[in-house]
Amino acid sequence: MKKYGLLATFLCAPVLFACSDNSNVDTATEAKQQAANVSANTTDENANVEKRADAAIASGVDYHSFANPSEVKVTHLNLNLTANFETKQLVGDVTLDIKRTKPENNTLILDTRALDIKSVTVDGESVPFEMGETDADLGTPLRITLPSAADSVTVAYSTSPDASGIQWLTPAQTAGKKHPFLFTQAQAVHARSFIPLQDSPQVRVTYDATIKTPEALLAVMSASNDPTTARDGEYEFTMPQPIPSYLIALAIGDLKFKAMGERTGVYAEPALLESAAKEFEDTEAMLEVTEETYGPYQWDRYDLLILPPSFPFGGMENPRLSFITPTVIAGDKSLVSLIAHELAHSWSGNTVTNATWRDLWLNEGFTTYLTYRIMEMIYGHDRFKKEAVLGYQDLENDIAALDKNDEILAIDLRGRNPDDVFSNIPYEKGALFLREIEKKIGRENFDAFLMQYFKDFAFKSITTDTFIAYLDDTLLKQYPDKLDAERIHTWIFEPGIPKGAPQPESDAFTKIDETRSAWLSGDVKAADIETAQWTVHEWLYFLNNMPEMLSKAQLAELDSAFSLTSTKNNEIAHSWLMIAVENNYQPAFERLYSYLVSIGRNKLVKPLYRELSKTPEGKAFAKRAFEEAKSGYHPLTVKANEGYVN
Repeated sequence: MKKYGLLATFLCAPVLFACSDNSNVDTATEAKQQAANVSANTTDENANVEKRADAAIASGVDYHSFANPSEVKVTHLNLNLTANFETKQLVGDVTLDIKRTKPENNTLILDTRALDIKSVTVDGESVPFEMGETDADLGTPLRITLPSAADSVTVAYSTSPDASGIQWLTPAQTAGKKHPFLFTQAQAVHARSFIPLQDSPQVRVTYDATIKTPEALLAVMSASNDPTTARDGEYEFTMPQPIPSYLIALAIGDLKFKAMGERTGVYAEPALLESAAKEFEDTEAMLEVTEETYGPYQWDRYDLLILPPSFPFGGMENPRLSFITPTVIAGDKSLVSLIAHELAHSWSGNTVTNATWRDLWLNEGFTTYLTYRIMEMIYGHDRFKKEAVLGYQDLENDIAALDKNDEILAIDLRGRNPDDVFSNIPYEKGALFLREIEKKIGRENFDAFLMQYFKDFAFKSITTDTFIAYLDDTLLKQYPDKLDAERIHTWIFEPGIPKGAPQPESDAFTKIDETRSAWLSGDVKAADIETAQWTVHEWLYFLNNMPEMLSKAQLAELDSAFSLTSTKNNEIAHSWLMIAVENNYQPAFERLYSYLVSIGRNKLVKPLYRELSKTPEGKAFAKRAFEEAKSGYHPLTVKANEGYVN
């Protein structure tokens, strides 16, 4: 899910605390949640938003789910679905195993979005159900009246062709051009668009699934995938570890598998398989060093699925099978920090999960911190320093653009779409907070803390308040002379970057600053700049820190010397095309058009659409590109950008 700078691209999940027992949130909190959900279902939404704005945020309350897990909690799903590529629908049923907190609780509330509910049965007999009022962001609650002895319920349904969590691609929109493709994207609250369930990260479920497909295609899920399975049009899966709903994932396409190590491999269309396996061949080494530092990998295998370029994010940390954009296949491993990030989620996010979307920083901040550490262990300290500087600049850019309330780690998302939580704040600010703790108590001590933390909260969903309490009981007691609660409160609940926070530096970038200044002053010609040893990091730092305005002659000189308009690296191309749009450098606009219509990764296209929309000519150009690309974009990419072109 998840990050708008170089290192992320991920829409992902969270990490941290749970209660001392086996529940994900305490009983009082769950009661508050139920009261809030019932109120949201029966009161005018605008009045709710106003009321919430005046009231304190209730820790652990999921304001983005209608479900009632405090009364009846879903514990297991059994999916039986058929993929119909003609109608663009998943059709079938799901059986939900339930657990009641009290025997008299007979109403189960599920989250849905644009689902056609065919029937609801218990042991083959129909039971009463009703659909509530629809909310534009949250969908529609499904209320089921259960028999008193029921411990499971089956819902037969079909998805909408326009389901927000599914993308159906035609053969022409794939690499192979012969077969269609389907993939799901559930984070933040899109699982409810393809399964009726309790769509909250604090509700963890195990699941089984039977997926029927056209015989030529292979289905894979965020579950146990057998690389040797026969391609016969019917596939069975099991996920034995309890996971939040946003990590349930399915993809169907002309997929092949190639092993990269004993526990790692890659699924991809045949045209991309070899290049992907080569690009990401260090995945096994990343897995091993992370285990050594932070404890055992608890998910059996770690495989990658390379999706078509319409995938709206860089990666999604679906357990056992991370979904990855092909835009990071650069040929030189320069963008593999994305793989480190999605792998790190196997500890921070998938094993330890945020209880609500307000707590996303617990997932993404920890994962971004781990990403830097993994990259340093595999590729060295110099690369770590360069990536940290670029990440810090991404954070500064977001802080300059965001509302103050959106610069807070424990963000108030009441009355808002939960997708609004994704920015560099939970990622880079969260990681910077953890880096400060590391510097104050020492890396070895902080690593020991993290290893224990992942163990203590394994397979639980926790809140910001739980994390703070955990710090109080651990690091604040162990290091009272180095850490204090007031400073921690500032990091978590105040906007911006606290004064005195660590600021990464790189000697390599000092030289780039000197080179850029010399070129801008005319002392050095672009063709005379020695770039043979530059990595993607030097290029991005060189381009991202250019003055806002450059002359046409300067742009032409850079393009002639470095062939920037034709670069194959999608990150470098993005930075260059942003400069081209800002300065109306027309020689790059043909590449800009092809870039916009061939890539659906929102981190790369959204800033370009936003910048183009600032002038009438640019907006007209953007509209032409958007209309051509729209049919191949994911619904989330369409939603994120249609306002810039209309």
